[in-house]
Amino acid sequence: MNTRELNFAYKVRHALNENLDNIPAPVTEKLASARKIAISRKKKGSPFAVLMPRHVFAGQVGGFFSAPLSWVNRMGLAIPLIVLAVGLVALYEFEQERRINDTAEMDAAVLADELPLSVYLDHGFNAYLAERDD
Repeated sequence: MNTRELNFAYKVRHALNENLDNIPAPVTEKLASARKIAISRKKKGSPFAVLMPRHVFAGQVGGFFSAPLSWVNRMGLAIPLIVLAVGLVALYEFEQERRINDTAEMDAAVLADELPLSVYLDHGFNAYLAERDD
């Protein structure tokens, strides 16, 4: 049944329900017989099924995590996301701290050594410093 036919069926049902008291007896009998014929033609092996989305935890029996405890469902997703975000921020801060400490250690070592100025002009020394900085 497409959408147009379904809308038509709903409109007919609504109109019949509104004027149920005003329908003459012969029309009511014809509608009743048409209903019986339609029900008899319905296939026995294919019951009407409606798929309803439902959030269910594994092993859930009944409605244990239903409306009163619906916050448990939300926390089941929110808590891992919060832990992941906090972990990523902590990892970033730790790496930044390590990089700053390594750079400060190298700067202190260079400044504490008594090197001639020609070492700072050497391209190999600059490459060494750049390699240690990465």
